[in-house]
Amino acid sequence: MVRANGAVSLRELARVVQTSEVTVRRDVRALEAEGLLDRRHGGAVLPGGFTRESGFPQKSHLATAEKTAIADLAAGFVDEGEAIVVGAGTTTQELARRLARVPGLTVVTNSLLVAQALAHANRVEVVMTGGTLRGSNYALVGSGAEQSLQGLRVSRAFLSGSGLTAERGLSTSNMLSASVDRALVQAAGEVVVLADHGKLGSDTMFQTVPTDVITRLVTDEPPGHDDRAATELQALADQGVQIAVASGSGAGQGPGQPGAEGAVGERRASRRDVPLPGQRRNLPPGGASSPLRSAASLADGPNGRVADLAPRRR
Repeated sequence: MVRANGAVSLRELARVVQTSEVTVRRDVRALEAEGLLDRRHGGAVLPGGFTRESGFPQKSHLATAEKTAIADLAAGFVDEGEAIVVGAGTTTQELARRLARVPGLTVVTNSLLVAQALAHANRVEVVMTGGTLRGSNYALVGSGAEQSLQGLRVSRAFLSGSGLTAERGLSTSNMLSASVDRALVQAAGEVVVLADHGKLGSDTMFQTVPTDVITRLVTDEPPGHDDRAATELQALADQGVQIAVASGSGAGQGPGQPGAEGAVGERRASRRDVPLPGQRRNLPPGGASSPLRSAASLADGPNGRVADLAPRRR
């Protein structure tokens, strides 16, 4: 199935072979150990290391429930009358569908899919970059896209990517896409990364957003057995990234189980007293040497709970 489609979700594999996702996940790990495929974003793709990138048809079928939950929560961070930039990707496309209901919004994007999702929203103004069309993800890239972003200033950027680690931040497999994403970041006062748990701990070839520039991560709740994702979330929190966890995607859950009805999720990440990078925005008095402490408050949102993990003085 992976050879035929380029990628396949664990949920689809479990349905086809009529077994549980737990069993499928174990078999996928064994096949990955033999070098026959790579695990990615709640599914599996053909092996290709840092340089391989799945096209839109393959990506659109991976982690769909997780992307929906993430988009629902991320939309709550957008205010009426705001100006934002939204990058290319299947998760940002889901976000754009929800932004169509925000009045007075201005959205700058290099994604044809994002623009299409907002095309009939009469209260939203869509501004597209120039550039050359990259057909695999329906995005405008190249010098034309980057030049059109010069001099632009908006409140925040919403970006996705191929992988996210605390060490390197957000990354992607394509050089042209990475370059445009960096230009989008330069135009924004804050950077919000949308990444499902399958991308946590994955590192790809081109860095787009360093960890110290990421303001907030919106993700879904990792399964209990996914130690890599949980460890990466903790490491990101330790570096000052605010973590918003959307539970209720229903991944791996049946009817009547917690989360299957869109329950509110909460992550209280325990913090280690480590210094923050000097480049982090909004450092408290005392700079990077100021100690950290556990979050003192949680702001409730409609689809999830946001842990305020910004550095604070004792």
